[in-house]
Amino acid sequence: MPAATEVSVPDLGDFADVPVTEIHVAAGDVVSEEDPLITLESDKATMDVPSPAAGTVRELRVKIGDLVSLGSPILLLDTEGVIAEPPPLTDQQEPPALEAADPLAAAREPARRSADPAPGAGAGPPASGATPAPGPPATATQTGAPDFDGAHAGPGVRRLARELGIDLTALSGTGPKGRITKDDVIATLRSAAAAVPPAAASATPGSGIPEVPAQDFSKFGPVEIRPLSRIQRLSGPSLHRSWLNVPHVTHNDDADVTDLDGYRRELDAAAKAEGYRVTLLAFLMKASVAALREFPRFNSSLTPEKDALIYKSYYHLGVAVDTPDGLVVPVIRDADRKGIRELSQELTAVSARARDGKLGVADLQGACFTISSLGGIGGTAFTPIVNAPEVAILGVVRARMTPVWDGTAFVPRLMLPISLSYDHRVIDGALAARFARHLCHTLEDIRRLLL
Repeated sequence: MPAATEVSVPDLGDFADVPVTEIHVAAGDVVSEEDPLITLESDKATMDVPSPAAGTVRELRVKIGDLVSLGSPILLLDTEGVIAEPPPLTDQQEPPALEAADPLAAAREPARRSADPAPGAGAGPPASGATPAPGPPATATQTGAPDFDGAHAGPGVRRLARELGIDLTALSGTGPKGRITKDDVIATLRSAAAAVPPAAASATPGSGIPEVPAQDFSKFGPVEIRPLSRIQRLSGPSLHRSWLNVPHVTHNDDADVTDLDGYRRELDAAAKAEGYRVTLLAFLMKASVAALREFPRFNSSLTPEKDALIYKSYYHLGVAVDTPDGLVVPVIRDADRKGIRELSQELTAVSARARDGKLGVADLQGACFTISSLGGIGGTAFTPIVNAPEVAILGVVRARMTPVWDGTAFVPRLMLPISLSYDHRVIDGALAARFARHLCHTLEDIRRLLL
């Protein structure tokens, strides 16, 4: 290879504009063939670019953060008069003393005094009042200083690791041929100390979750891009926020609605002549109010500080409505003061306004409990997402005729599956089971809706 050869990025496969995340050499450094020069990090992998030959680095052509592709210049490598890689330091050799300006020197000094006892003295305990530096505990501390068998590091780095209580065998070196350097040890110490920053408690839950990497689907076949509807663009972040912040649990149960459905059909037949429908949803709303009254914790919300509950003395119910543009949740106010007929009329009107896109902001605010019904579509169960800051949501699917044992024989009964999702910070499993059973019990005897 001629002198002053320009080393460039080799073929990376199906990648371009890959960022440089690490640079392992500087001008004047002597490198051997296959020594890592820089590290590139794509959305799928981290790759070291090795030196194609032994030589001396004359000039760097990249810096951390640069985006490189196939053929991008990395550095100039002088290959004339190169001496083979010097042998690693022996245990009798010491590297140069650590810089006095080392910011970790103060934290390291108490450990140095205890780790280097006077000749003939045993290893003593840490100095009184010294705070152990964070990091992985060293091995074999009970029988003496660890020697880190198998670790590719010089004696100075080994001593520093012993002083800081860091296990070299657990580290990956960034030096030539994977050699562990002083910087590797210090970086491990700093990352351990920063693992739980002081601001962690106030950070937004879910922050830092990596995004799904973008992908060019057109490489695999024809595609078409259609924008999300306005409702989907608005509701998506709210659903995501709730899913990340609320520890969801879903409890499932079945209600025998055989008798209720017969009564509902009678009311619905009369309502058709007046231009509205009586669906099971109106009965679910009345049963939900009864359960909320019996278990008021379901009609509460956490305070912003998450140390108390705000109990509500009103019963505004959100009702999920399927529209051509997506799901919306209008609010039926004061459901406790309205009968089946009035609730059915209001549900018919608000559903029509939702499908026509005529709901106002006030129509979508103030709910304390939400019902999501898929009964007109089907299914056996699902997990509805809690509509935070509410603490629970009721999901129902299509009722099904099921053989039920009545003590003497199996009889056909219309069973309605319900799914109750709740915020486990506020509601435990036993309370959720009692709430669901109370709601089902109310639906099973329509006389209880009058109480």
